[in-house]
Amino acid sequence: MPKNFPNGMSLEEVFDKYCNTVYRLAYARVGNKYDAEDILQTVFLKLCKADVEFAEEEHIKAWLLKVTVNSSKNLLTSGFFRFTEPLHDGITAPEHEVSEVYLQVAKLPLKYRTAVHLHYYEGYSVKEIAEITGTNEATVKTRLKRARARLAEVLKGDEIYV
Repeated sequence: MPKNFPNGMSLEEVFDKYCNTVYRLAYARVGNKYDAEDILQTVFLKLCKADVEFAEEEHIKAWLLKVTVNSSKNLLTSGFFRFTEPLHDGITAPEHEVSEVYLQVAKLPLKYRTAVHLHYYEGYSVKEIAEITGTNEATVKTRLKRARARLAEVLKGDEIYV
């Protein structure tokens, strides 16, 4: 169990505050709700077992997102995952995020999807994304630029602002 959370937060309060953030990032990376739910559980189980003292709330969020990226990477590279077929249940995105832009972001390659999600949906800077994903800042900038170019090409003429 973590030794402490800032501002006297409990584990339940941390879960309530960040479960949607973790779920959205997991969903953006793996593309289906079932695996995203599994990753959500994994991340919070790791938090329960972690021996970490968090100095501030932003540290908790960054830790959770880094663990989410790593957990989804582990799932996506596992032998089990590579030899499975996705379930097509008619659900294309979390209910609150069904939009043309979101659907097009979901079609981007994983490395672009992750950078776009962390930057535009979670509000992280390029430097913070580099730390969370374990890449350098120039790589993150390139991924964001290429993702924006792809989205602009697909969405041009649709009068949708990204």
